[in-house]
This record gives sequence, structure tokens and C-alpha cells, in this order.
Amino acid sequence: MRNRGEALADFALRLRGTPYRYGGSTLDGFDCSGLVFYAHRQLGLAVPRTSRDQAEEAQDIKPRKLERGDLVFFKISSRKVNHVGIYIGDRRFVHAPGAGKPVTVNSLDDEFYAERFSSAGRFWNQLPKH
Repeated sequence: MRNRGEALADFALRLRGTPYRYGGSTLDGFDCSGLVFYAHRQLGLAVPRTSRDQAEEAQDIKPRKLERGDLVFFKISSRKVNHVGIYIGDRRFVHAPGAGKPVTVNSLDDEFYAERFSSAGRFWNQLPKH
């Protein structure tokens, strides 16, 4: 049986193409942390709503130990975490990149993201909220 990390990664992949919407956490549109919030909620997992809080509360994961469904955090034009994606394997992640760009897949090796990578974390191994 697949673990919840696998299920989370697969679910996030199915959201590709959903429009970006600032503050969005529904199928009408997502911002980066709204996508993470929504995907986890579909599996019965509670995560904070903002990328900064998600980074602070996630179980720390070493980048070389990333598994599907883990979260990858970035500092984009900021000294604090302000962007998040869901890791899907092969150094790739699903995220809502920003205004005018739908949910998509990028690589951790893309220069833009490699230079701004901050940390990685995990929520999928927690007990579901009932």
C-alpha cells in the first residue's frame, strides 16, 4: 500500500493547471501555501495556512532524504520563508508559482529555485485529524 506521502504527491499532481489566486485554498485557485493546505486537508491532515508557519511546524527533513509528499520551502525576495511546494520525486515539486501562473511542476535544480531553497519538511507522517 502506498504511504500518505505518495498519495499527497499524486493528489498535488492532479491539481496542475489550477489557476493561481492570492489567498486561495480551493479548486477556484491556490496560492502556494493554500495548495499545501488543501492537499493535506484532503488526506485528513492538518497543516498551518501560511508557508512560514508550515516551515516552522513541519518535521525537519534533510534535503537528501526527501520523499514524495514532503514540503520544500523557499525564500523568494525575502529573508524569511515565503514559498512552498510539494515534492513529487526526481528533484521536482508541484507548486502555485504566482500571479498569472497556474499550479505547475518545477525542478529543485532550476537555478531560480536552487538559489532560493531554504529547507524541507514533512507533515504526511502525522496522525490524521478526526
